Amino acid sequence: MSQSGEKGKFPEAAGYVGFANLPNQVHRKSVKKGFEFTLMVVGESGLGKSTLINSLFLTDLYPERYIPGAAEKIERTVQIEASTVEIEERGVKLRLTVVDTPGYGDAINSQDCFKTIIQYIDNQFERYLHDESGLNRRHIVDNRVHCCFYFISPFGHGLKPLDVEFMKAIHSKVNIVPVIAKADTLTLKERDRLKKRILDEIAEHGIRIYQLPDADSDEDEEFKEQTRILKASIPFSVIGSNQLIEVKGKKIRGRLYPWGVVEVENPEHNDFLKLRTMLVTHMQDLQEVTQDLHYENFRSERLKRPGRSVSYLQCFSLSHTLCLGPVFTSYPPEIMPCIMPFNLPNLSHGHWLNLPQGKHFDTSSTHSYKDALSC
Repeated sequence: MSQSGEKGKFPEAAGYVGFANLPNQVHRKSVKKGFEFTLMVVGESGLGKSTLINSLFLTDLYPERYIPGAAEKIERTVQIEASTVEIEERGVKLRLTVVDTPGYGDAINSQDCFKTIIQYIDNQFERYLHDESGLNRRHIVDNRVHCCFYFISPFGHGLKPLDVEFMKAIHSKVNIVPVIAKADTLTLKERDRLKKRILDEIAEHGIRIYQLPDADSDEDEEFKEQTRILKASIPFSVIGSNQLIEVKGKKIRGRLYPWGVVEVENPEHNDFLKLRTMLVTHMQDLQEVTQDLHYENFRSERLKRPGRSVSYLQCFSLSHTLCLGPVFTSYPPEIMPCIMPFNLPNLSHGHWLNLPQGKHFDTSSTHSYKDALSC
């Protein structure tokens, strides 16, 4: 009886191995672990950034936000405000971090207003690089910016000089998704004309925005059509609202005007649903592009800097198996200059642990380690 029960648990069908179940294992593991995503929103004040984010994720990230007056904005600098919220939907958990940038473009002189934003993006890359080179790499928190919604004013005739300079400064660091704010102020012809103008100026200035990947040939026709529509909708023209309005007996989110109601989730009124669909269906791709392109570019540039300083304790964490033999090929190239000078027969763990915590040495010199040794 026990044998028949075991046969039921372990199928013996001809030609069946079982590795077709691997995707299910990955799925269960991913769902159990949860997901992390960081979204940055950048744009001038009053374009509805906070309202759109609350509409996208059905939450209230900014319950009591202080809005400064005109006098306070004269000399105001850009601030970074990161809000993290745990969202769970059908058993899938998402740790969402929204990075807001109040003060962007508000001051009289906005020439350097985006330096704070660039520094924040680089700092998250630097922190991830440091954690990735540490001893315990199992629970690294990924706070790298995976996507940036850049809000463009609908009241101009295309991009402003500030828009061009900012996107050119960050397009190699983060995935940019251009968004036309307050689309309900535009007629359909004005909206289409503004979209075309923005795309032409983006191409003219060599700005690289996020490109949605093409649908694979084995995908169903519905997904292929969805991808085509999303690509044709860039830049997304959106509206946001947290108000519920009753229309024909149904509660909908929208904006009430004397002439009628603009529905947030009506694709005939704006691109809100398309923007949300793009974000949800391509969230994994946004993370992969961040890892494989933007982070790798930052990492390679960071490690190519001459005279880069490396901590002895950091070297120890990556070379704690050195006493087992000089297996140098298994170490990252940026750590090699740190390990090679210490290829000595009598080197033990104690030599590393007795080093002062603040000691560093210049990897451009293979002899400077002698000055840092304290053992």
